[in-house]
Amino acid sequence: MIKEATASAASAQEAVEAAKKALCAPENADVQTEIIGVEEEKKKVLGLFGGSPAKFTAKAWYDESPYSNVENYICAILTSLGVENPAISFEEADDELKITLDCGDDYGSVIGRRGETLDAIQYLVRLVVNKGSEGYTRVSLNIGDYREKRENTLRALARKNAAKVKKYGRNVVLDPMNPYERRIIHTTIQEIEGVSSHSVGSDDGRKVVITLEEGFKPTNGGGYNRNRRGGRNDNYRGRRERAPRYEPEANNRPPLSDSSSASLYGKIEINK
Repeated sequence: MIKEATASAASAQEAVEAAKKALCAPENADVQTEIIGVEEEKKKVLGLFGGSPAKFTAKAWYDESPYSNVENYICAILTSLGVENPAISFEEADDELKITLDCGDDYGSVIGRRGETLDAIQYLVRLVVNKGSEGYTRVSLNIGDYREKRENTLRALARKNAAKVKKYGRNVVLDPMNPYERRIIHTTIQEIEGVSSHSVGSDDGRKVVITLEEGFKPTNGGGYNRNRRGGRNDNYRGRRERAPRYEPEANNRPPLSDSSSASLYGKIEINK
């Protein structure tokens, strides 16, 4: 969409500056200007009557992106975090708007502890995008390949703890996660035979519990075997392996699916 403004002044330069000011374009906008009218000076009759000064009329315009307000909003937030000259790109896919940030070496302050800052910015941007809109647009905010790397980390975490459940036969309770992260864990667990998962808790304390499915037996038989004389098995060496921390399975299991979008956290090096 083209946004434009016009203004007049006694000189061409003044007219251009006045038109640009009236346009109120963002700093990073590609503003074009043009003199569209000139009225020559008219001298007074007998030096006393009539007459008028020269007048120049200028037009200023720029092609306003549908997400220019969103871009300006994000830039304002990043500037407050001390990030200079961030690059912001937009990609539309169905009902989702994917926003990618390039902040150079300042990505740590944008991600924040456990991704909390990135998640907060994403939430605020989602509000701006959907303000006054009849429909709803999902917004995902990423910086470099942070979210992709965190997703891989979460999938590895799910597989590792699923193996522990299959070995020891007891539930494993993961640390609290946001809905998007829990959904990644649930999806990964569904791909592994012999285990299932559900969520317990509420709000920020909601956790994923990984359990052994009914009918499956732990691979280590539930413990270490001893020989008939009461001593340890001859094949046992070293300290006894320590099982992970477990918690009893909750009586009421909430649904497996968690659908909203949130942050991915962890200390991850970003490819720039």
